[in-house]
Amino acid sequence: MSNETLQELLYGKGAHVDPIVCLEDVPAPLAGRKLDGYPHSIWQIVGHMNYWMEYELKRIAGAPPPYPEHAIESWPAGHGPAQEAAWQEALARFKGLLGQLVQLSESDTDVLRRNVAGTHEGSNARSSTVQAIVWQMVAHNSYHVGQIALLRRAFGAWPPRRGSDTW
Repeated sequence: MSNETLQELLYGKGAHVDPIVCLEDVPAPLAGRKLDGYPHSIWQIVGHMNYWMEYELKRIAGAPPPYPEHAIESWPAGHGPAQEAAWQEALARFKGLLGQLVQLSESDTDVLRRNVAGTHEGSNARSSTVQAIVWQMVAHNSYHVGQIALLRRAFGAWPPRRGSDTW
């Protein structure tokens, strides 16, 4: 697929909800709320996406942090932020990291085709390109933004202020 498609999907298009629109009007109390029977709050999901976007950006830059030993290490502890300012900080971080992925997606072909070393046993067997990593982040974020949309719907907070599909 084209880089244009990649750029469009980073900010949502078609079946992919725009992640910024999905999150920008969520207040801290809703971000920290948990649904009975579901393991994560919206805030935790955003923290998890931030973790992996930052991880992959550092990996692309040639300075990857250690790969987590357990999946739980990529999830924030606790349900959510104690204050609106902490939630807004998480959102700002999300927007900034997403913006860095968009900048990478706009890079020339040489940058996008550059191989990036793996960071753990499962990924060391095969190399990956910058472009493949950005595509993986599109899929990862789309999956989790779908979870956020579902949580918002369950909490009666859908659609977002700027609108979205209501199914």
